[in-house]
Amino acid sequence: MYFSSLGVAHPNNYPNISPRPLPLPEMRGRENSDEWYALNVCDEVLGETSARQHSFPFLYGDPGRSGRSRLLCVDAYYPSLRLVIEYCERQHSEAVSFFDKPTKLTCSGVHRGEQRRIYDERRRAVLPKHGITLREIHFWQLEHRSGRLLRNIEADRDTIRGLLVPPT
Repeated sequence: MYFSSLGVAHPNNYPNISPRPLPLPEMRGRENSDEWYALNVCDEVLGETSARQHSFPFLYGDPGRSGRSRLLCVDAYYPSLRLVIEYCERQHSEAVSFFDKPTKLTCSGVHRGEQRRIYDERRRAVLPKHGITLREIHFWQLEHRSGRLLRNIEADRDTIRGLLVPPT
């Protein structure tokens, strides 16, 4: 009744047509994201596949309402190199209201943009104490337009090599 009162055909009225399942959010775009692209280039340059969205037992976020803290993830971890790479999109260096949610407070008592800054600083402070090198690759270091990567693979490979591989 609800669907028909809105002028929308109810799916049960069409038994031979099954609705298309919507992809899960992480499937919808993560593998096509600029972050994933940049990390794939890092994998290629370093000759190793990274562990994506890896967490460490010593890297925590702020406690939530329950009083428990969640582990913070890093974008990419290369265990044999003891290297973490964080890909920093626009929201890591400038205010982006879509990501910052300025009207909504997080468990840290601040908006998401401020929490991101706090967690970025926490990664910078904690990882080296555990013998892990942190490298940040910012979107503006690669060829981009309006905050989106142009995906010039040759130029991006050279830039990332220069950021990650020490000169011989």
